[in-house]
Amino acid sequence: MPDKSASPQTPPPLPAIPPLIADQQAFSEGLLVAERELPNDVIGPAKGKKALKRYNVYRNNVIVGLTEALMASYPTITELVGEEFFRAMAPAYIRTTPPKSGMLAQYGESFCDFLEGFEPVLDVPYLPDMARLEYAWLQSYHAQDIAPLDPAILQEIEQERLGELIFRFHPACQLLTSSHPIYSIWAAHKQDDPAAHMERITYQGENVLITRPDLDVSVISLPQGGETFIAALMDGKCLAEAAEYASEHSDSFDLAQNLGGLLEVGALRALHLPEPDISA
Repeated sequence: MPDKSASPQTPPPLPAIPPLIADQQAFSEGLLVAERELPNDVIGPAKGKKALKRYNVYRNNVIVGLTEALMASYPTITELVGEEFFRAMAPAYIRTTPPKSGMLAQYGESFCDFLEGFEPVLDVPYLPDMARLEYAWLQSYHAQDIAPLDPAILQEIEQERLGELIFRFHPACQLLTSSHPIYSIWAAHKQDDPAAHMERITYQGENVLITRPDLDVSVISLPQGGETFIAALMDGKCLAEAAEYASEHSDSFDLAQNLGGLLEVGALRALHLPEPDISA
């Protein structure tokens, strides 16, 4: 009979990381760190011989592939710094910020933050905001397809209640504010001779609205007070409150121009008119 007084056998502790996961982690991390030794289980055709040369080829292909993805997402940045410089700079970002998703079109969200601290480009202060503009363009391009608000619906609203309207923005709509002339710089690099257009730019802050009501992404330079007005609407303020807030921040704010512009470019997708308060 078994000795009931004996304590049950304690099972051996599980490893902190399963061996397969540890091997995969070592393999993937080694691809981004050139100085790291070849993972133990990477062997070549010859039995028991490590495949260092083949692994290095794969390691290089990973860096090149991610660099190409960044260049596709940031074409204006590539033009501004030059392709050779961009290819030399990209690995510094890639090795510290590997992709978290298999969708390479979405890779590079934090590239703007990287540029803010990358010493070789600190003398080009508008680069981080240009990266924000280009990533916003990318987000707008891949946003959900939704029909924009039909401006004719405003004609059905009683005139005295227009100020109560609350607008919902199109999912492709992005607002970007900057102390640099990012729209002018971006637009200059859509021309045949960017350098000539860059020379004519007045260095002042510019604010940008990016949206895609149909197939093509639109990048719009906002008039004075436009960014404050749009930010208030995005925050859920009604039309009257947003217009008042924008007027307080800019003497030249034009409500008709700004609201008409939002409707014209398809930046809005819906509106809401709250029920009238009849408690009084």
